Amino acid sequence: MQVANSVIAITGAGQGLGRSMAVYLAERGARLALLDVNQAGLDESVAACAALGAEARSYVVDVANEEAVDGTFAAIAGDFGGLNVLVNNAGIMRDGMLLKVKDGKVTERMSLAQWQSVIDVNLTGVFLCTRAAAGIMAERGEGGVIVNISSVSRAGNMGQTNYSASKAGVATMTVTWARELARYGVRVAAIAPGFIGTDMVAQMRPEILDSLVKQVPLRRIGEPAEIASTVAFIIDNDYISGRVIEVDGGARM
Repeated sequence: MQVANSVIAITGAGQGLGRSMAVYLAERGARLALLDVNQAGLDESVAACAALGAEARSYVVDVANEEAVDGTFAAIAGDFGGLNVLVNNAGIMRDGMLLKVKDGKVTERMSLAQWQSVIDVNLTGVFLCTRAAAGIMAERGEGGVIVNISSVSRAGNMGQTNYSASKAGVATMTVTWARELARYGVRVAAIAPGFIGTDMVAQMRPEILDSLVKQVPLRRIGEPAEIASTVAFIIDNDYISGRVIEVDGGARM
């Protein structure tokens, strides 16, 4: 499938990787449906895409809300006359240790709210958006592509029980859906980024950032455009499905 003229929906498009993907794909002629909970961020992303001459529309939606997701994707299909690609990028982090013990007593535990909020957005949100998008693609009979954003943390990472579990789930759902949806001409793949230079990473203390870089064999943080270009690669290559592509500088061995 070609990026040019494809209708591409991106969740979490109001900032960070989502905005970078939107701009990268806009430069290549995509028609963009940008989803986020933050209207102000979406407005900036739409403006950045429009400045490149691309058609872009914003949709404020909580990806963990079933009714809102179904309504939003129906609106996208109506506004654009269809849907070719979904990029499930929306995600949150609520890091914390499972528990902490001092003097033989448990002093702190990861709260259920910490767990559930991450699972709701990172896992349930991906499920709901994929179900809605795949339904549109299957009914139209023109095929499609779904790209899920997982993480190298899916292998397990201290202080990220909730996040690691959600991203492992995303990787597993990717393989499952690739097998289920192939009959409808829908390909499903995922990207597992390592440490990427988003605004959040850029705001880290220098010593923390330095410790992250030391974990990467290439000795640098990845660029958002390197994730965006991988999204375009998956869209363009019609024989990629059911795989998780790691873009991490060799950090996961």
